[in-house]
Amino acid sequence: MTETATVRPGLGAPPPDDVLVEVRNLRTYFKVMDGTVPAVDDISFSLGRGQTLGIVGESGSGKSVTALTIMRLLDIPPAEIGAGSEIWFDGKEVLSMPEKEMRHLRGNEMAMIFQEPLTSLNPVFTVGDQIAEQVKLHMKVKDREARDRAIEMLRLVGIPSPERRAKQYPHELSGGMRQRVVIGMALSCEPKLLIADEPTTALDVTVQAQILELLKAIQQRTGAALMLITHDLGVVAEMVDNVVVMYAGQIVEQGTVEEVLVEPRMPYTMGLIESIPTVEKRGGRLSAIQGVVPSPFHLPPACRFEPRCPYRWETCREVAPELYPSGPSGRVARCHLHLAEATARRDAAIAQHQQNLTMGRRLSGAPDRIGNA
Repeated sequence: MTETATVRPGLGAPPPDDVLVEVRNLRTYFKVMDGTVPAVDDISFSLGRGQTLGIVGESGSGKSVTALTIMRLLDIPPAEIGAGSEIWFDGKEVLSMPEKEMRHLRGNEMAMIFQEPLTSLNPVFTVGDQIAEQVKLHMKVKDREARDRAIEMLRLVGIPSPERRAKQYPHELSGGMRQRVVIGMALSCEPKLLIADEPTTALDVTVQAQILELLKAIQQRTGAALMLITHDLGVVAEMVDNVVVMYAGQIVEQGTVEEVLVEPRMPYTMGLIESIPTVEKRGGRLSAIQGVVPSPFHLPPACRFEPRCPYRWETCREVAPELYPSGPSGRVARCHLHLAEATARRDAAIAQHQQNLTMGRRLSGAPDRIGNA
């Protein structure tokens, strides 16, 4: 975006006060030499104040691009945001903001934890200086106060001897400590929204658990809303209130965590859950979704999951599915199985999913709420 960005005509009404983030009809494209790539294609969701939203899906589904678009961290061009897209944050429409105002918002009221902490930190500055720089920029404090705040953040995220660690460089810290530094940096200005993009991907299992517990504790302490981007449904079950499942740039299922994980209503979500390794499956063959995510240059003409779907039928190859209602409280699923004439097919798919889970119903590490379906 440029400094000349202005409020666009035709915007909808702001969301209710209890909604911190609302994304409406978001389309994000990339214009490259081979053509135009639809990375995010007409998605809508909302996140309430203090709530946690999980965005899940395979690599290439558009999760990270969604987060980067919300933060307005994409280079335009080659990125392009489609007409009619709206992103509301705390009552303000983000895509209409001048870049100067957006820079104030970024890091101050909304912050992002990136996937790989080593590439997120500057190797030639100490971690304390990097946190202090952000504090000085957004909170307008003196050097001493900024350094004290940096040490306080390192202590908050559980780093021992924070005074000493603040003087070290990123390569001198372990992966878990670097991730804690990045979290501390993101929290240094007490943002209202924290976006965590695969925050535990490169960490050991025990460190992953520590980071997730840290995120939950900090969220409870600060009241910040959390948008958690992950491919790990065990993490989703432990952390979030609502779930958005993405595939090939589209939302394919959306609802509360109990609805989506206990009673999935889209074959792609069913496949993700069935593919989770559990203790009961030890020694046996793991389930897997056949095929791969389609190339954005060669998307299927109708349902994008149709070539991989075990429950596909003629309509799936001919008509692009909408987000059909699939339960109470606004739950939706992008699948023709929710057409009235497909009731028998839908019931058979659900029964098959339950049968596939017979040998391993419980998600590894998940609470009782997603136990027996």
